[in-house]
Amino acid sequence: ELNLPAGTAEDEVLNRLDAWLCDIKESQIRHGLHVLGQLPAVAKQVDTLVALLRLPRGDGPDARGILHCLAEDVGLGDFDPLADSTETWDGPRPRVLSAVSDRVWRNRADTRERLELLAARLVAEFVCGKSEPDTCPHETTRTLLEFTRGCLLPTLMQSADNELNAIIEGLEGRFVDPGPRGAPTRGRLDTLPTGRNFFAVDNRAIPSPAAWAIGRRSAEALLERHLQEHGDYPEQVGLSVWGTATMRTGGDDIAQAFALMGIKPVWAPGSQRVADFEIVPAMQLGRPRIDVTLRVSGFFRDAFPNVMKLFDAAVLALSAFEDPGGMNRIRANIHRRAAWLRADGMEAEAASREASYRVFGSKPGAYGAGLQGLIDERCWDSPADLAEAYLNWGGYAYGQTSEGGLAARDAFAARLRHLDTVIHNQDNREHDILDSDDYYQFQGGMTNAVTSLRGEVPTIYHNDHSNPAQPKVRTLKEELNRVTRSRLLNPKWHSAMREHGYKGAFEMAASIDYLFAYDTTTNLIDDYQYAAVSDAIVFDTENRDFLEHNNLPALEEIAERLLEATQRGLWNDSGDYGERLRNLLLDIDARQESA
Repeated sequence: ELNLPAGTAEDEVLNRLDAWLCDIKESQIRHGLHVLGQLPAVAKQVDTLVALLRLPRGDGPDARGILHCLAEDVGLGDFDPLADSTETWDGPRPRVLSAVSDRVWRNRADTRERLELLAARLVAEFVCGKSEPDTCPHETTRTLLEFTRGCLLPTLMQSADNELNAIIEGLEGRFVDPGPRGAPTRGRLDTLPTGRNFFAVDNRAIPSPAAWAIGRRSAEALLERHLQEHGDYPEQVGLSVWGTATMRTGGDDIAQAFALMGIKPVWAPGSQRVADFEIVPAMQLGRPRIDVTLRVSGFFRDAFPNVMKLFDAAVLALSAFEDPGGMNRIRANIHRRAAWLRADGMEAEAASREASYRVFGSKPGAYGAGLQGLIDERCWDSPADLAEAYLNWGGYAYGQTSEGGLAARDAFAARLRHLDTVIHNQDNREHDILDSDDYYQFQGGMTNAVTSLRGEVPTIYHNDHSNPAQPKVRTLKEELNRVTRSRLLNPKWHSAMREHGYKGAFEMAASIDYLFAYDTTTNLIDDYQYAAVSDAIVFDTENRDFLEHNNLPALEEIAERLLEATQRGLWNDSGDYGERLRNLLLDIDARQESA
């Protein structure tokens, strides 16, 4: 999972392994399910509050995150607890941090772990416990704890009442109080309390200046990693864009795409609406322009038609813009495709327009990427079938002259055939890629289609924007490894799901479905991961008993899906697992017949 090259020195292996384990251990996962109108138990309240306080909420001294406050209070200097690093820790080792853990203190990740443990202890004592926050011995953190106990915790408590009351009020046709939407763990505490009616963003202000700052940083980090690993910049990139994420972030994804292309939004003074865009000169950009193709969700199509027009206008402007030294790859690609279409008999104007399509989505009124039904019902034979469905569902072009969606399957196929990189961004850690079928449909679907059409697997990145100040770039394989280790194989998650009876069992089955679907579309799940999941969820005695007594159909679905992985050649070296799964299914059938 570390993907270290052969011959790596043992000390380097151990350092990377230690940091990887720390990263997994500190990963934010769902420790249970939300129950409408109920607050979590006190221990989970502590974890929730620490998660809400982890990120800074602005630039002021009173808006710092709890880990930053503690780092200052205990004398760690300029240590940034949210920065990734495998470097050996050679800074101070305050007694208060040494006391919270007796584990080995090797690197900066171990320092962050101690700050996390201390933060949880202080929140439990001074926010959820009986001690008053003003007695906390840590001066900077004390102010944050006072805010948490006096404001944030009561707001969470209010959420429980709000949720049930809002449903009753709504069913009676009464007014439900409005509130902003967003991810509270991303510093958006204004989204609390829950139980309010989300209001949307001004779609004319997408991307926002804040989203532009994040998108630009993410684009730079992406290009830097690709350059380091491949020796060159990506040339043609495919990016999935969702409407819900756009509303939460103000347009991180669109901003990232603009930054890759060398386009800068221009905001109107006062309203901060996007009034225009400007083309960043190639000399200032310092690199070639990246040709970006968007595959938008149905909700994005419905909610942000103006953003699709803006993006299309930027592409058209770049198609007519000359950069020195062939730096404008977008212009070159459009002209090359248009020439091919003209040679094939298409009129010049139509050829130029079709060659410039860069925004694709499903047919008006349709939603999704077309893969869920095929995979759920097991009605596909090869990856080519899934690629065909992805093409059919996404082959509609949108822009200034195709507002209602223009059937453009061939144009979509041509774009996919030339993509060398596939990207998806995740804006928060309140869920992960094995929590929803949308991730494998869009990211996996695009990857599979590119692979089928291009004949080779593209580079696939899954970027983490949960900390806006420091976007992280991971390959999809790294993200799948991380989520599988931190949640799917985590006994803490298993026990949390067992608290929710049939619904917890359903969540286990759904996550394995999504793991299988990602492997179907990307071939990134290893045999040992299937075996580990089988051992932890199906063949673990305690968990199997839970599934049998609370949701036998979920256990049957899990066993069938894992067995399907062996039958389709996704799980190649399955040993005796195939026979054990078949025997389990026969046992389930017998029990259902006798019932």
